[in-house]
Amino acid sequence: MAASGTLTSFRLPPLPTIREIIKLFRLQAVKQLSQNFLLDLRLTGGWLISAPEMSPPHPWGRGPGDLARTLWARVQDKIVRKAGNLTNAYVYEVGPGPGGITRSILNAGVAELLVVEKDSRFIPGLQMLSDAAPGKLRIVHGDVLTFKIEKAFPESLKRQWEDDPPNVHIIGNLPFSVSTPLIIKWLENMSHRDGPFAYGRTQMTLTFQKEVAERLTASTGSKQRSRLSIMAQYLCSVQQVLTIPGRAFVPKPEVDVGVVHFTPLTQPRIAQPFKLVEKVVQNVFQFRRKFCHRGLGMLFPEAQRLESTGKLLELADVDPTLRPRQLSVSHFKNLCDVYRKMCDEDPHLFAYNFREELKKNKSKFQEKDDTERYRL
Repeated sequence: MAASGTLTSFRLPPLPTIREIIKLFRLQAVKQLSQNFLLDLRLTGGWLISAPEMSPPHPWGRGPGDLARTLWARVQDKIVRKAGNLTNAYVYEVGPGPGGITRSILNAGVAELLVVEKDSRFIPGLQMLSDAAPGKLRIVHGDVLTFKIEKAFPESLKRQWEDDPPNVHIIGNLPFSVSTPLIIKWLENMSHRDGPFAYGRTQMTLTFQKEVAERLTASTGSKQRSRLSIMAQYLCSVQQVLTIPGRAFVPKPEVDVGVVHFTPLTQPRIAQPFKLVEKVVQNVFQFRRKFCHRGLGMLFPEAQRLESTGKLLELADVDPTLRPRQLSVSHFKNLCDVYRKMCDEDPHLFAYNFREELKKNKSKFQEKDDTERYRL
């Protein structure tokens, strides 16, 4: 492990290009795992050296075919730069794949880079990078959804929540299939100040489908306003810092990709348990085209639904004819605060699930219908 507090100037030695790594290890992106390799060097950055025997094609699809003995100067590293100053930082990269962004992070002068990769096919290529960067790159073959990062980095990096963010960063080109459950998991970690946030207000720079990125950052009234907007924005400062065209990836996804930067707030904008906030927000947005009272009503049993929904809206000072996308974080704060008081008054209320009640009612109706048919 690299020593904390020691600034070093590090540059990876000449290595095969990412295209050559993919060819060398016969790597193919698996559609079922939502894998897409980022190959555009203008986005991942890094030194690129072509040995005479390699003679690779031009990475941007034009120019001379033979680039032997040519050193391409390091181009602007857009994704990693959006994470901020990584000099002497400890970085946790999720889903490194063939290692395109991994190279850029290493070249940013980090103290240590920890990568977690589930797909064993990528481990040999990452090990090649580790050999080229002794003491800098640590590889874990595992699942980012279950990996415990709390003890991965030195205790000395931990900061009080109210202090500046620690010198710990999360960076990742996330597979589309896990991006939403993973960010929800990390937002819950953030609310509890555990997981990656045991070190303090750890910053994250992550890729998502452009549509998901727009939902995460959508403002009040936007058509993209969603459950993700509220869950992210009540806990973080969220910014979409870059849009990457799909053509930069192999295979090319059907959509463009957005890079989103998250900085946890010192105080959440809703001071209620994560699960309670999540329940209120989910109920509101499940009927996103209806007035907000429609979804809020599903928080209450049918027998008291009309009365309790009216009470909730009145005490929260929320117009029942607003659409879900028109509700601000302040609106949700009021709704969650009032709903919490109602749950305190009725200990069984929070456990109520309208879908379970609906199933029971259908079952009773079916039994009644079967009995009547039997009599006939």
